[in-house]
Amino acid sequence: MSDSDLIKLYSGRILELAADIPRTGRLDAPQASVKKRSPLCGSTVTVDLVTENGRIADFAQDVKACALGQAAAAVVGANILGTTRAQVETARDQLKAMLKSDGPVPDAPFDGLEVLLPARDFKNRHASIMLTLDAAAEAFAEAENSACA
Repeated sequence: MSDSDLIKLYSGRILELAADIPRTGRLDAPQASVKKRSPLCGSTVTVDLVTENGRIADFAQDVKACALGQAAAAVVGANILGTTRAQVETARDQLKAMLKSDGPVPDAPFDGLEVLLPARDFKNRHASIMLTLDAAAEAFAEAENSACA
C-alpha cells in the first residue's frame, strides 16, 4: 500500500469519527450481547442492546478495532437508537454490498457509512468495518428470540 493510498483511506473524516465513538462501554442489563472478531486483523467489537416494541431502546459497544472499524462503529452508534431489526439487517447487507460489489451507500439513518467508500479497494479491511453491524444484527435477533422464549 503506497503512502498516497493510506492518505486516501485514512481521511480526516474517518480519523475524526474514530476518535469520537458514541455509546461506548457496556450496558448493565442487556437483553443480548454479541462479540465479533475479525480473524485477519484481530479487531473486536462487543455489542450490548435492549429492544422495546421492536426497536433498539438502548445500545452500547466496546470497540477494539482499527480506525476504519472505529469509524464504522461511530456512525452506527450515532444512529442505531430507535431502529428496527430490518433496518439493522438491511444496513449490514448494504454496507457489505457497498464494500464488496460496488453497491450503493446504506440507507438512512446509516448513510454516514459513505465515508468508508475508499475502503472498497482494501479487502483486508472489510471484516473490521463490518463488525459493529454484524454484531448488532446478531444481538437484535438474540434479543427477539429470548423475548419469544
